[in-house]
Amino acid sequence: MTDQGSNDGELFRSGMGRRGFLAVAAGATLAAGPFLGGGSADAATEQLGSSRGGDPVTTPRVAGLHLQFGADASREVVVSWHSLQPIRNARVLLGRPDGGYERSVTAATVSYTDAKSGQVVYAHHARLGNLRADNDYAYAAVHQGAEPEYGSFHTGPAGRAAFTFTSFGDQGTPTTGRRYVPPAGVTIPNPPYVNDNLGSPAAGDVTAGVERVRPLFHLFNGDLCYANLANDRVRTWSDFWENNSRSARHRPWMPSAGNHENELGNGPIGYAAYQTYFSVPPTPGQTDVTKGLWYAFTVGSVRVISLANDDIAYQDGGSSYVRGYSQGAQKAWLESELAASRQDKNVDWVVVCMHQVVISTADKFNGADLGVRQEWVPLFDKYGVDLVVCGHEHHYERSHPIRGQETNPTLTPVTAATRTDVVDTTKGTVHMVLGGGGTSAPSNQLFFNPPRCRVITAVGEPDPATGKRPPVYVTEDAPWSAVRDAAHSYGFAAFTVDPGSARGGTTSLKVTYYDVVGPDGALRAFESFTLQRPRSDRH
Repeated sequence: MTDQGSNDGELFRSGMGRRGFLAVAAGATLAAGPFLGGGSADAATEQLGSSRGGDPVTTPRVAGLHLQFGADASREVVVSWHSLQPIRNARVLLGRPDGGYERSVTAATVSYTDAKSGQVVYAHHARLGNLRADNDYAYAAVHQGAEPEYGSFHTGPAGRAAFTFTSFGDQGTPTTGRRYVPPAGVTIPNPPYVNDNLGSPAAGDVTAGVERVRPLFHLFNGDLCYANLANDRVRTWSDFWENNSRSARHRPWMPSAGNHENELGNGPIGYAAYQTYFSVPPTPGQTDVTKGLWYAFTVGSVRVISLANDDIAYQDGGSSYVRGYSQGAQKAWLESELAASRQDKNVDWVVVCMHQVVISTADKFNGADLGVRQEWVPLFDKYGVDLVVCGHEHHYERSHPIRGQETNPTLTPVTAATRTDVVDTTKGTVHMVLGGGGTSAPSNQLFFNPPRCRVITAVGEPDPATGKRPPVYVTEDAPWSAVRDAAHSYGFAAFTVDPGSARGGTTSLKVTYYDVVGPDGALRAFESFTLQRPRSDRH
């Protein structure tokens, strides 16, 4: 941590005066407010490296500004951005929404080289510690010669409190089309790409919808931007951040790694881009290869565990087949983490964020994966996981609470209860498929009627032409399927924690799934229901 003295303080205050911030009522989170005027920033920007002093050719801007929580959301937030050129003096200026300056924190820089283009990408992460719980902060991210970019955040509560978080997966970028097709008779060598990563305009609409809810944080359930499918992977990541920074600079976006984060040649198992752009809570025992691929953090009475399912899933879905890469390390960590969470009297809710699914009733799509049922589900059952949020299937669906498995080839989950409006999660885990983040390949029109599930139980030998291992499917009945949305392709879920008012009483999560039905994040509530369980402080 560094203190740049009066210069950084002047830069922070002048920027706040020029832009201003408005507190909003919902959750007391902040958003960038209108240009409010204020004192001139000439002196500060001349001295401290605004765009006026930087060469626009050699000085990159602050791009892709976004946040992540630390392991304790009440105490730590990481501010991150990236550049395609080396920079100097990367730091975050931290203060209050009223313009009061507190301190400057140096950012650490990490990088990767995209194997397809040779482009080096630099990411800058400033870890802000010793924060006050349940508090509003404003900040500016800046490096030498660049105009500061401003954001805001609200820290998590210390202990039990009400708050809202959101979740979706499988987004892409908000563009349409694929490779340009020239008119008949016209030949264009290497015609340009309009879009090549399964994007759609809905990828922008869904982000706008999340901002209408203004959650404390957002869980992103894998397959972020589909860069592994893109001709220009670095540009695809850039498009992703240009779309999502409007939200992620004001509230942490906490990811899980999906199969499309596996980019051939980018690190030993393909996740170097993902691992560089994000700075998630550190996990003991991870190697340079597995760093950041699984982690956990606590917000109030909720413990969130993010998993990387390519480690145990059978499906060959990424740019390389990496099943088994952790050699059991992730599973051992998961069991230890679940055991500790359930022994913690301050943790009521255990929520798992991951990509590939245990349940799905879409036909002719990815399907459920036996690997996940074999490796994770017995641990979810043993330690009473309350909620699992996933992506991978590009629709909305939720299960009844499930506990146990049938002794059949697909390990069919056993339904523990069938009430759909109020669910007691002590009876079983609720799985939610939230893959409507914006791709151009939705699966909500592919539902089996009546509900059935295709389960990948193995893969065949690699195809000589593509190198891909074909999935082997077994179809099962799906009595565990509770609710699914066939009418709309895109949306997200919002979860509001009610901690309860008495020691040993009941706590609840109110869940609303929103269809995103138009531009600017137009929303329509598809359904609402409540998860409930006893508080863990009952003894």
